[in-house]
Amino acid sequence: MSSWICLGGDCAAGALEARELIGLAVALFHAIVFLQSGLDKVFDWKGNLEFMTGHFSNSPLAGPVAPLLAVVTVAEVGAGALSAAGAVGLLLGGQGVLAFWGALLAAVSLLMVLFGQRMAKAYADAAVIAPYFLVACLGIWILGS
Repeated sequence: MSSWICLGGDCAAGALEARELIGLAVALFHAIVFLQSGLDKVFDWKGNLEFMTGHFSNSPLAGPVAPLLAVVTVAEVGAGALSAAGAVGLLLGGQGVLAFWGALLAAVSLLMVLFGQRMAKAYADAAVIAPYFLVACLGIWILGS
């Protein structure tokens, strides 16, 4: 295990340094969060659509719930898939480009969800999104530099 991780000094070839470990952790976090959320929407489309229709019934987004849910679903599955592939890339060769794009799409997905929660006046639910967004921003920063 010590040959996989480098905390400074003379590192083995291919060992992950602290910055790469943070990128890996962010990629795994996004893979878990967004694949679960997106695939739940795919496999329980009817239940999610029913919930969202009620949730947005008194908001300006009451009409286009189904297409907006589809967009969020595609973005979440994409963020999760890119993050998972990026985590594998980081483990196998230190390449974090897919994880970077996963983090960027995660941030976009979270902004869409935040916008919806604010429009529905679900302010407490919107506030919960902030820590997830910070993790996405950390991922963009770490993986993009």
